[in-house]
Amino acid sequence: MLLRDRLNEEMKGAMRARDEVRLSAIRLVRSTVKNREIEVKHELSDQEITEVVSTLVKQRRESIRLFSEAGRTDLVEKEERELALLLEFLPQQLTREEVEALVVAAIAESGAQGARDMGKVMKVLMPRVAGKADGSMISTLVKEKLA
Repeated sequence: MLLRDRLNEEMKGAMRARDEVRLSAIRLVRSTVKNREIEVKHELSDQEITEVVSTLVKQRRESIRLFSEAGRTDLVEKEERELALLLEFLPQQLTREEVEALVVAAIAESGAQGARDMGKVMKVLMPRVAGKADGSMISTLVKEKLA
C-alpha cells in the first residue's frame, strides 16, 4: 500500500474512532505533503513523503528538547504523542549498532581517511539510511569513526 493511501485510511480510521490527537497529526502530515507538492509542482513519491515525515519527526524532537528545557511538561507530552504517531509512518528505525555497522561499511567503501572525507562517507551512507535513522546520530557516528 502506498504511503499516501495509508495516510488517507488512517485519517478515516481516526475520524471514526474520534481520536483527535491522531487525526490532528495525520492532517498535519497530509497538509505538509500537499504544501510540498505545490512547491515542487508534482505529486510526491513514497520516498519524498517519507522525507517530509522525517522532517516533521525532527521538528518534534527539537520541540521536545526545547520544551523540556523550559519546564513545559504539558507541551512535552503533546509533542511526544505526535512524535509517536509520526514514527508509525516511517520505515522501521535502525538501531545504533546497525547504523554503526553501515557507517563502517561506508567508510571502507568510500576509502575515507579522516574527518575531511566526511562528505564522501555521507554520500555513500545516506541513501542506505534515509528515513531509517536520525541524521544527528548518523553524523555523530561518522565523526567518531573518522577521528
